Amino acid sequence: MRVIWKFWLILGITNLEIILTHKQLDVYKLSIDLVTELYQLTSGFPKEELFGLVSQIRRAAISVPSNIAEGSARNHRKDYVRFLYISLGSAAELETQLLIAFRLGFINEEEEKAFSEKVNTISRMIQGMIRHNTSK
Repeated sequence: MRVIWKFWLILGITNLEIILTHKQLDVYKLSIDLVTELYQLTSGFPKEELFGLVSQIRRAAISVPSNIAEGSARNHRKDYVRFLYISLGSAAELETQLLIAFRLGFINEEEEKAFSEKVNTISRMIQGMIRHNTSK
């Protein structure tokens, strides 16, 4: 990385913003991990919920990293931010669905708190990305 940075300095480029692919973003990695964990969690839900709450939880969870990836592939910052907002909305939806799963007795309080905490962490990271990309 130092060699590349020195190259840019030689060219007189000092205000270089290093662009990461979505696969390098911590929020993307955490959200992929969350999807895997939620698939495992929901596999224990009642079979009659397969096309109900299980499907909704899985779709919302998958939407978070998917929209981060899609937004990062766009050419314009506005598009990227728009997809980050969609990802943030999916995280909020997921948090609601976890609370419903808890109230219906499909998960216990410890599971609900642990997963909600992970969702909140991811949401805060996405909000930070939105702030960073809208402040320019």
